[in-house]
Amino acid sequence: MALPSAVFTEIVTTTRRERIKTWSDNMANNNALLSRLKKRGKMKTIDGGYEIVYPLEYAENATYQRYSGYDTLNIQASDVLTAAKYDWRQAAVNVTASGLELRQNNGKNAMLDLVKSRLNVAMKTMSNNMSQDIYSDGSAANQVGGLQLLVADNGGGVVGGINSATQTWWKNVVQDANAPLQGGGAITPSKSTIKSLMNALYIELVRGNDKPDLIVSSNDYFIFYEESLQDNQRYGDEQMASSGFVSLKYKTADVVFDGGSKGGGIPDAHMYFLNTDYLKFVSHRDANFTEVAEKTSVNQDAVVIPIIWQGNLCCSNRSLQGVLLDNGT
Repeated sequence: MALPSAVFTEIVTTTRRERIKTWSDNMANNNALLSRLKKRGKMKTIDGGYEIVYPLEYAENATYQRYSGYDTLNIQASDVLTAAKYDWRQAAVNVTASGLELRQNNGKNAMLDLVKSRLNVAMKTMSNNMSQDIYSDGSAANQVGGLQLLVADNGGGVVGGINSATQTWWKNVVQDANAPLQGGGAITPSKSTIKSLMNALYIELVRGNDKPDLIVSSNDYFIFYEESLQDNQRYGDEQMASSGFVSLKYKTADVVFDGGSKGGGIPDAHMYFLNTDYLKFVSHRDANFTEVAEKTSVNQDAVVIPIIWQGNLCCSNRSLQGVLLDNGT
C-alpha cells in the first residue's frame, strides 16, 4: 500500500499537470501588464544562458547619404547593435503537508481536497507577489526588475547592464506634472488637467507606427481620466475586460487601473505609457511555475513540494516607454 506522502505526491503531480494552464492564466490575469503581454505573445520561455540577453537597435545606420552620379559612397561600418543583459530572478512557493495531515487525509478523496486547497493558496500567493514585483524597482533581494526600474520616475538608472547616465538613448520619458513637458508652471493632476498631461507624454512616445498600446494607471489617476471623459466615455479591449480589468480607451491605447482596493503594486499618482512591442516577460523553460520533486525534512514529520519560477521582465527600448507622475507631491 502506498504511504500517505506518496499518495500526496501523486495527487499533487496529477492535479498540477491538469492545472498547468490555470497556473499560467492565473499569473497573467492577476496583472494588467502580464495579461497584455500574454495576449500579444510577449511571454517567452528560453532554455538557459548565464543571463537573459536582449538584442537592441540603439542607433541608425550612419551611411545614409544623398549623392549624384559618381560621388563616393560612404561604406564605413555602422555600430547599430548592442544588447541588454538581465539577470535571472527566482521565486518559489511550496505546497506542504505535515505527517499528521497526511495520515488524517489518508484516503484518496480526502487527500485530493487537501491538495486542491493547498494548490489554490499557492497559486494566489505566487500571483499576488508576482504582481507586486512587476511594478517594483527591483531593489529587494532577488526581485524582478519591474516598471519602477524599467520606466523610472527620473527616466534614468542602470537597466539591463546599460547606464543611461552615459547612454542617454536608454532613458525613458518622464512627464512630471511639477515640471510638465509642455512647459509652463506646475500642473496639479485632476479630472480637468489629466488629459493635457497625457497628451504631451503620448506625443513624445510616438515614432512612426510605434506608439503606446497600454496605459497602466494607479487608482487615483484612472479616476481622474474616467471623470474627464464624461459622456464621451469609451471602453477598451474586450479581452482585457474579460480578464477582469476595467479598460477605457485613450487614442489607440487601452487604459486600465491595476491598483485595486488592496493595491496591486503600482505606486499612487502614476500612469505608465507602455509600448508592449518592446517588453517581454521571460521565463526559464525548466522553471516556469514548475513543480520540483518532493522533499522530506530531516528533522520534521513533513513533506514539501516546491513550485519554482525563474526569469525577469525585460525591455528592449526604454525611449518608447513613459511615466506620468507628480514629483512635487
